[in-house]
Amino acid sequence: MPTVNLNKKEFEKLVGKKLPLEELKDRISMLGTDLEKIEGNDIIVEVFPNRPDMLSEQGFARAFSSFIGVKKGLQEYKAKKSNYKVIIEKNVKEVRPFTTCAVVKNLKLDDEKIKSIIQIQEKLHIGFGRNRRKVAIGIYPLEKIKFPVKFLAKKPEDIKFKPLEMSAILSGREILEKHPAGREYRHLLENKKMYPVFIDANDNVLSMPPIINSDEIGKVTEDTRDVFIECSGFDYNALSKCMNIIVTALADMEGDIYSVELKYENEKIISPDLKPEEMNLDLDYANKVLGLKLKENEAKELLERMGYGYNKGEVKIPAYRADILHQIDLVEDIAIAYGYENFKEEIPNVSTVAKESPRAKFNRKVSEVLIGLGLLECSGLSLSNEEDLNKKMNVKNKLVKVESPVNADYDTLRNSILPSLLNILSENKRYEYPQDIFEIGKIFDDIKDKDNLGMIITGNFTEIKQILDALFSALAIKYEIKEEEHGSFISGRCGKIIINDKEIGVIGEIHPRVLINFRLEMCCSGLEIDINELFEIIKND
Repeated sequence: MPTVNLNKKEFEKLVGKKLPLEELKDRISMLGTDLEKIEGNDIIVEVFPNRPDMLSEQGFARAFSSFIGVKKGLQEYKAKKSNYKVIIEKNVKEVRPFTTCAVVKNLKLDDEKIKSIIQIQEKLHIGFGRNRRKVAIGIYPLEKIKFPVKFLAKKPEDIKFKPLEMSAILSGREILEKHPAGREYRHLLENKKMYPVFIDANDNVLSMPPIINSDEIGKVTEDTRDVFIECSGFDYNALSKCMNIIVTALADMEGDIYSVELKYENEKIISPDLKPEEMNLDLDYANKVLGLKLKENEAKELLERMGYGYNKGEVKIPAYRADILHQIDLVEDIAIAYGYENFKEEIPNVSTVAKESPRAKFNRKVSEVLIGLGLLECSGLSLSNEEDLNKKMNVKNKLVKVESPVNADYDTLRNSILPSLLNILSENKRYEYPQDIFEIGKIFDDIKDKDNLGMIITGNFTEIKQILDALFSALAIKYEIKEEEHGSFISGRCGKIIINDKEIGVIGEIHPRVLINFRLEMCCSGLEIDINELFEIIKND
């Protein structure tokens, strides 16, 4: 979880009330965050990933003040109209298709507030922005920019500017090779023919997202009073929420929010959209889940303590809340406001005897064998996306899409375990090898779900076959491998796993193109088995 450093004096000023130290510690912990320590003027807390709006002193103080009853209810923010325009050209679709923008004026920045801005930008990049892959943020002094601003894509050699904290002018490709941020995030652009860039009306480069700002235009100082903010990425809804989190934090620094007109190819959008969303709350459902008997006025009081508005069953959700997807999320916040310490323990009046199902026992046995062979067990998400499941895996499988996805990164039910495991390897390259991992989890094929065993090792075909031999030997199963052509595996080093003339899986050495797609530099091999079929074969035998 991301750790946030809060200035205690500034925090108490924003909250509007100073609590005794022990009460402060207790209330912070009960808000649903993990308090690490309070030391001198520093408060260090871990914020759960579902609350990115609390990754700044302003956002955390806003939530805390409402929670303790000082500034309860919905705090509405409004953007003033302006003539600022940003033109999004169609050639940026292939690299980073969306942006949201805003202007905030009349800021009075000091060293502490600049640190707070840097902190929220960095924390949002890491967590909410998935290390800039999903969301990248740029903040610039407004007085150095001439509108309209253009968001477009250019060839790397045609992009030339002086990146932040460097004295030399570099091309887009040189930035990926020579600048520290370029080397760290080069994987986000290096396979692209065109790079995204923000350019103002004077042809001055603001930034090359998601890598780096311009040193001449992209540096905020204590003299800065007005700022231009942009968020770029692949999911407009996520960008909109991210922008709302930033501008409301700056508004709590006494800044004034101004809207920006975004001119896309076929539509115009006014950004930011700070209008609260509305959601129905079924009070009977909430009481059933929580085991309480709350009346409507009591539920209203609890929701207001969590920063919501409420009127006759309709809950108004703040524009900066990115975690409210279903009314169960509202129920969770009611529970937090009610106080987990206030729930009474009850012994259920139902007498049951539980036991492990035969299939669960079998899955556990398979896990124990693989762990004994030195593999690490992982657990991935059932939701993925078409890029990971098909494009990166070099296949064209039929996929099951989510009807109304909240997030473009998780809009498809996975049909394979292997992409999840390759992503895990990709995100853990900094740790020593070998890294041999497996997962027994759900996949979805034509809406049917089933359990699959997936395995990836940093080794060749012979090594993964040895593991398969050991596993099937422990299960007393005879099998054979028949050569197979598969887009995810190297030709001639891939085969179907056959038991009793029935195909139950695939094994092979991962294709170099797939390794490149997942930014992996080691030889990897993988296998995936229908563990339900395997269980049925053993049961029948």
